[in-house]
Amino acid sequence: MWSNEITNMLIRGIGETLYMSVASTLFGYLFGIPYGVILTVTAKGGLAPNRLVYKILDIIANIVRSIPFLIGLVLLIPFTRLIAGKSYGSTATIVPLVFAAVPMIARMVESSLNEVDAGVIEAAKSMGAGNWTIVTRVLLVEGRISLISGSTIAFGTIFGYSSMAGIVGGGGLGDIAIRYGYYRYQADIMIVSVILLVILVQIFQTLGTYLANKLDRRSAH
Repeated sequence: MWSNEITNMLIRGIGETLYMSVASTLFGYLFGIPYGVILTVTAKGGLAPNRLVYKILDIIANIVRSIPFLIGLVLLIPFTRLIAGKSYGSTATIVPLVFAAVPMIARMVESSLNEVDAGVIEAAKSMGAGNWTIVTRVLLVEGRISLISGSTIAFGTIFGYSSMAGIVGGGGLGDIAIRYGYYRYQADIMIVSVILLVILVQIFQTLGTYLANKLDRRSAH
């Protein structure tokens, strides 16, 4: 039977899912942008090539990205408990979400910055701009449209990961879908939870695409 209790639970689930996804995306970018910038700068042909630094960061990113999220979620339980005080719930889930998000975002940032026209970078160098100025005033500015487009993909991926966290009591709509749909065979609650997840992802992807297109048109003028 559908009741106000179930409706309130779903509303709470939406809030928890958004909280986990948005917070994880923000923290992911907080660490992922510097990571991606360092990868770009230290790469062969970068502003300050450093084979050792690039190789270490490259290997770390590849290893973390190759670990399936659910396995990483379980492996990080002791670390999550150390940081968040517990290993379950929406706040605790942010820890493994950020861990999974950082290398993915770093790769997206690296890809976006590598798309910047080399001629623009050379022009900045010829005017005496230092590496820090080129990164902050040229690379990040010129690559902003690609960075925003990438952020919608990153958010969608993190959103999907947050749903998987429901398997270990991570909270949110994913937790509701698994708890009621899988364990209690209440297909209606599971279907509504999945529909809400799809709608939320579509809203954020549409907003990201709109913002990227708007910036693109501005730069064209």
